Amino acid sequence: MISRDGSAPLLGLAALLRMNFSGADLTPLGQELLARAAADASDACALMDAATILQFKGNHDLALAMQRQALQLRQHYCLPAQAMPAKLRVLALMAPGDLMANVPLECLVEGSEVDLHLYYVLPGASHADPVPEHDVLFVALSETEDNGPLLDHLAVALADWPRPLLNRPDRIRRVARDEASRTLSGMPGIVMPPTVRMARDALARIAARTSPLDAPLPGGEFPLIVRPLDSHAGHDLQKIDDVAALQDYLAAVAADAFFVSQFVDYRSRDGLFRKYRVALIDGRPFACHMGISSHWMIHYLNAGMADSAEKRAEEAQFMAAFDADFARRHEAALRAVHDGMGLEYVCIDCAETADGRLLIFEVDHAMVVHALDPVDLYPYKQPQMRKVFRAFCDMLGRYADLGRAGHPLPAAAP
Repeated sequence: MISRDGSAPLLGLAALLRMNFSGADLTPLGQELLARAAADASDACALMDAATILQFKGNHDLALAMQRQALQLRQHYCLPAQAMPAKLRVLALMAPGDLMANVPLECLVEGSEVDLHLYYVLPGASHADPVPEHDVLFVALSETEDNGPLLDHLAVALADWPRPLLNRPDRIRRVARDEASRTLSGMPGIVMPPTVRMARDALARIAARTSPLDAPLPGGEFPLIVRPLDSHAGHDLQKIDDVAALQDYLAAVAADAFFVSQFVDYRSRDGLFRKYRVALIDGRPFACHMGISSHWMIHYLNAGMADSAEKRAEEAQFMAAFDADFARRHEAALRAVHDGMGLEYVCIDCAETADGRLLIFEVDHAMVVHALDPVDLYPYKQPQMRKVFRAFCDMLGRYADLGRAGHPLPAAAP
């Protein structure tokens, strides 16, 4: 297939992630893409794919420089439906940046009948590329400090958009850790400790015992959870047990501002910690994964799931019984998350407290939801993730049908 400028098409994030997850050496492909870009200075797709591979390899600065070069050539990229004929045209508004800058929509529509158009909104730049025809517009920008001005701009620009608009930019602001905790803390069935933004000097005063902790964090006491703003995947996230540990943390982490919250011990009776990822698609909950670990800071890739048949069996049971068990027990809490965020698509990372309430760590629409795990180790995941992806695409289709028919769209939370 050839793209509109005569070059090879965009491979895209989902395809490259699948190669990376499988353990493939992407170096030869990266070199091929760079050679293409060198031979044809207009080959934006080669530059974008090469930038993605460089991010996988940790070459952040060069990757973003290459992405900027691609976006100077083109803002609009298309990933045609893999199941033909295409039934739906989805326009995703994107922000320049790293892999955390946008919702990984490509993973959600992979293998579907959706033509996915990625349109990058550039700060302070005129938009030379025309906006492609579409049935549904999805705002894919994540909630970050860098994306804040773009979200503010889009909140005005999209106020009267003529097509169905999902995940409105003004509502995306609600998933910020401090905003989400203010909205959800105290809701029935939910535990979400207050989270505050603190400048480095304010945190340093607490570490020096010249300022009380409960001034910025009412009722706060050690241990704390501290992380830099926009930190994800556990980067520089630590549990701080006392002021001495806070002093050590500030000496090691150079960030200017942090999120600070109370640590909640969510250990199960067997001494293990369990963390769940749940997607809310138009308010309906879906299990995405479950991590089990002896350490409180769980990320699926470091939880040892691949090394334990027992853990995988428990995750399989969690997914199989999710609708009748977890989703039913936490029905009111999950509904409160949907209503409070007002987003058609959002995810939560959560656990359960000893008294059975839903402990929410994070609310975010840009969490990675995928079906890339090895089928031989995780045979139960493919059916579950196909269920999630079908629900997501069905939601897009429902809104598109309402828009085509001229019917009022369902009222989201105010």
